[in-house]
Amino acid sequence: MGKITVKFIMEEGCEDLRPAKAHEDDAAYDLRARTDVTLAPGKVTLVPTGLHIELPPGYEAQVRPRSGLALKHAVGVLNSPGTIDAGYRGEVCSILFNFGETPFEIRRGDRISQMVIAALPDVELVPAEALSETGRGSGGFGSTGRK
Repeated sequence: MGKITVKFIMEEGCEDLRPAKAHEDDAAYDLRARTDVTLAPGKVTLVPTGLHIELPPGYEAQVRPRSGLALKHAVGVLNSPGTIDAGYRGEVCSILFNFGETPFEIRRGDRISQMVIAALPDVELVPAEALSETGRGSGGFGSTGRK
């Protein structure tokens, strides 16, 4: 797979918040909070990152939770993964939810989520009279039982 170029700019005064991978072979770029926020238990908030990106056509960015925040503090990305379309040029933000029982303090510069850049297949949805049969059929939402 060849390397793609994704242009980005940072909000004024946010150059220190540039997305980065902790390790060269990591799948995702860490996203950092642009502002201080107190995330109350059971509440959702939009946390800005200061980042604007220009994805090439045929790509998306996915905003995902950080496993450490989920495990240690019960904080996650509510619409996970959040999709950033190639045509969007606004600020990348994370919709964070506090699933825990205590307030969670977010400070400017804290790593709050991660971003994966993903290629999208060229898909054509085609109307059909019927769909092929499978062993599963229309079973879903736990239809295979818990084992």
